[in-house]
Amino acid sequence: MGISVPIVNAPMGGAAGGRLAAAVSKAGGLGMIGMGSAATPGALRRELAELGDHGGPFGIGLVHWVMSEQPELFEIAVAARPTLLAVSFGDDWSWVADAHAAGVPVCAQVAHRGAAERALAAGVDVLVARGAEGGGHGEPVSPTRVVLADVLDAVDVPVLAAGGIGSAAAVSAALAAGAAGVWVGTAFTLCHEALTPPGARGELLAGTETELTREFDIAAGYRWPVTIPERVLRGSAVNAGQGVGELGEELGAAEVVARLAGQA
Repeated sequence: MGISVPIVNAPMGGAAGGRLAAAVSKAGGLGMIGMGSAATPGALRRELAELGDHGGPFGIGLVHWVMSEQPELFEIAVAARPTLLAVSFGDDWSWVADAHAAGVPVCAQVAHRGAAERALAAGVDVLVARGAEGGGHGEPVSPTRVVLADVLDAVDVPVLAAGGIGSAAAVSAALAAGAAGVWVGTAFTLCHEALTPPGARGELLAGTETELTREFDIAAGYRWPVTIPERVLRGSAVNAGQGVGELGEELGAAEVVARLAGQA
């Protein structure tokens, strides 16, 4: 995919925009633009424009149920010809063939072996084995190391490890376990290039504990299934994975990539 380090920034809605994606890709990883629960076609167009003319690889991440309600999101994403299109948290896989017809490789997050096998049967090119430690939304089934092992045993496509990965040691452990790369969210939330609001940045710097909840989705009227809560800072609506305690300062995306790759 034209990257030199096996690091992908998770497409976090509200944090991973075009500037972050461009910076991660310039640093050798795969930068992803994230469209979450509040995604709109206009927002996706704006963040694609923020990519600038860096000319490197980039990805786009969509939430399946949001995309289903706003089909234009998929149309815009495919028309942008991303290096990788991620669509997760759904049971309908018809979008895979449509993306492939446009020449766009695809990936999806999975939380257990059964989901991995269904995604593989649908033709998904890359899988993200997401463990319960991950921030934001996901099925909290098993720890990352368990999910990764189960998924690797079930498929023969590249698998990215996700959930609680926020250090060079964690990246090395995931690669040693057989992952083709890592999918990292929380470590990138404090990057200068991220869309994370100032208030949330302060909470992330001060926070150490997380919890699973559906409270904020219900209050906002988002149609997340009951099986997919979100991991947030305890007592806060700020999405954060269990690696939040490793956040110590605001950095540029290139420095975060270098630290994760063990090059700092």
